[in-house]
Amino acid sequence: MRTRVSWMTGNDDSILEFLHEREVTLPPTGLEINLEREGISISYSTIHRRLQKLQEKGLVKKIDEQKGYYAITDKGRDYLEGDLAASELEDDGDDE
Repeated sequence: MRTRVSWMTGNDDSILEFLHEREVTLPPTGLEINLEREGISISYSTIHRRLQKLQEKGLVKKIDEQKGYYAITDKGRDYLEGDLAASELEDDGDDE
């Protein structure tokens, strides 16, 4: 089972699952459009904010700095598989 820590939200799971299951690299706008097509409504601003937090924690990486494309990392895949210890995701006290 996945270990979701206090800073994580259900939106984080939706974003990570989408990037993983479809093996895609997308900018926040692309994620917003494609998640909406799947019936998952997350605003652009929330996606943008959550991607920054997920990147900070190493679960996604920014592929293209200019265009802002993101991809899931091996650490993100490990989280989805439940193979990541909570201590590796704990917040260091900073807020989003």
